[in-house]
Amino acid sequence: MLINCVAYQEGTKLADIPVEAISDYLQRPGCFVWVALRDASEQELSTMQDEFGLHDLAIEDAHHGQQRPKIEEYGTTLFTVMHMVEFTPLDELRIGEVHVFAGSNFVLSVRNRSTQGFLGVRERCEREPHLLRQGTGFVLYALMDAVVDRYFPIVEALETELEAIEGQIFERGQARANIERLYELKHKVTTLRHAVAPLLDASSKLHGGRVPSVCVHTEAYFRDIYDHLLRVQTSIDAIRETITTAIQVNLSVTTIEESEVTKRLAAYAGIFAVATFFVGIWGMNFENMPELKQPWGYPAALGVIGAVCSVMWWRFRKAGWV
Repeated sequence: MLINCVAYQEGTKLADIPVEAISDYLQRPGCFVWVALRDASEQELSTMQDEFGLHDLAIEDAHHGQQRPKIEEYGTTLFTVMHMVEFTPLDELRIGEVHVFAGSNFVLSVRNRSTQGFLGVRERCEREPHLLRQGTGFVLYALMDAVVDRYFPIVEALETELEAIEGQIFERGQARANIERLYELKHKVTTLRHAVAPLLDASSKLHGGRVPSVCVHTEAYFRDIYDHLLRVQTSIDAIRETITTAIQVNLSVTTIEESEVTKRLAAYAGIFAVATFFVGIWGMNFENMPELKQPWGYPAALGVIGAVCSVMWWRFRKAGWV
């Protein structure tokens, strides 16, 4: 679906134009066209391919989606794939994609499976005509910057969730629930990492050394994108390491709890073993047992058993086993 199609010249918006007029504006010197599509159909992509002369492989990637974040050059056209990560109402992470085609006189953005738009990006660019005058390279930077900036709130939310789990690690009876929450959190972090890490590697192509012609005048801006991605990647790695540590601590706490239960059971088993020993001896019913025919024999035996068991219980209690 077409969101908007706008022509710019020397950093100033000329007009919203129909798709049929794109070729006319592309021929104007110092003019470029910025087209935005959402969940584009095959017919719409085919039309854009004809207007901008896009490569078949890039169009195929944009149509099928499910692409790894990357930046590729097709002649003078730069093709960028980025993942848009957002929370669903069920607090799960949903992955959308934005494909950006940037040439010397056009920018085409195709957004798929995402509710986050780029109207704010267009408004920002139009408020800064002195930067928009740098051409399509600045528009590509603005789109990438908007995607990358949306990673930071997600990182903060994951850090907050991790802190909440850490606060419950030493609570008795929470071991299984903590493990489940930690693994769910690890899955979210891995999802975000799959969006950030490839884009971090790819964005290094846009500054320093040989850069695509589209980015010649905007290298400093893309270096800023790289720095932001590096910060996000560092935070993700820190969260992953903390999750691993939290899992190990949780397992250690579980082992300690199990050992305490084992000690308690062993203590009571020892107490009942002593009682069983005495009962076994007195239950043999030999004819010449001295206390067998005494009136105090039975209560005395119970008293001895009770006294020995009490002493053992006191000793185990003092040792912290019961």
